[in-house]
Amino acid sequence: MPLVDIEVIEGVFDADQKAQMIQKVTDAMVEVEGENMRGVTWVRVKEVRSGQWGIGGNTPSADDIKAMAAG
Repeated sequence: MPLVDIEVIEGVFDADQKAQMIQKVTDAMVEVEGENMRGVTWVRVKEVRSGQWGIGGNTPSADDIKAMAAG
């Protein structure tokens, strides 16, 4: 039974977006493993507090990440 962890900065994604991540990652795993594995495929979304995550030597906030995503 697979366990997939997704780590994100707290406050970047809302509950609906996290639910979509779980559904789509589950679907991807089932595509590889087969439908019989759907019920035993675990996906966890873990949130890391802002300032405790580094990208390129910087510690971006949730607002910084949202701005990057907005382009």
